Amino acid sequence: MSLRIVRTVAELRTLLERERSADRSVGLVPTMGAFHDGHRSLMERAGADCDLVVVSLFVNPTQFGPREDLAAYPRDEQRDAAIAGEAGVDVLFAPPVEEVYPDGFATTVRVGGLTETLEGAHRPGHFDGVATVVAKLLGMAQPDAAFFGQKDAQQALVIRRLVRDLDLPVRIEICPTVREADGLAMSSRNAYLGPADRARAIALRRALDAAEAAVAAGERDAAAVESAARAALAEHGVEPEYVALVATDSLSPVDRVDGEVLMALAARVGPARLIDNTILSTTDGASRSA
Repeated sequence: MSLRIVRTVAELRTLLERERSADRSVGLVPTMGAFHDGHRSLMERAGADCDLVVVSLFVNPTQFGPREDLAAYPRDEQRDAAIAGEAGVDVLFAPPVEEVYPDGFATTVRVGGLTETLEGAHRPGHFDGVATVVAKLLGMAQPDAAFFGQKDAQQALVIRRLVRDLDLPVRIEICPTVREADGLAMSSRNAYLGPADRARAIALRRALDAAEAAVAAGERDAAAVESAARAALAEHGVEPEYVALVATDSLSPVDRVDGEVLMALAARVGPARLIDNTILSTTDGASRSA
């Protein structure tokens, strides 16, 4: 099947019903477009695991705050469609806003607990928008599996909880972060970075490197590991919004690195707000970069 672009739920469901009647499994990759190699890796993973791949392309307004970058968020459907086709995607679902949020829409999906820290604390309402649109996309496509990136580690946990709590019949697959050659996590918002800011943005990866090195050297005190990360950020002139060591399942703060701990950070570099994370591990003598 060559790439098909569909814009309505009815058209998507009709197409997928035919595929399911032939016992073909469906994989969904939810995106907001502006594709890069990180998106491509999700598409290729979905293609390896499922018979038919659907990629949603929808810049979701409900997950942006009033002073965030909804208007500026990069959009180029023609380019995205070409990349999706090259990656073997079968269906690009690109609905208009009114198809996802029709007149009178009045429902919000809210996941408690996990959404109240890290990104949730700095972007109020963000995860309500994420949970609502993901619940809708899962309902629209009814995939066998849906694929997300580890770069958005908190989002991944929120979606897993959403699916568990609502008994949604879908397998959630979290795929490794894809990075630039110098280690910067790939992000659509990297497009905002000019040359000088792009050079400074590597501070996020260097901060994770510093934390990993501290743990590898035997440091177990969470505050000391965090200080090492903050020092690496400061060397590049980057002030973080947060640097946190938290439990990998609950996102609760930890005092010590024991077993596996998620280190997450966010910082504004020039016009771009960037996030990154890594798993710090003491179980095998080395940390595992997310």
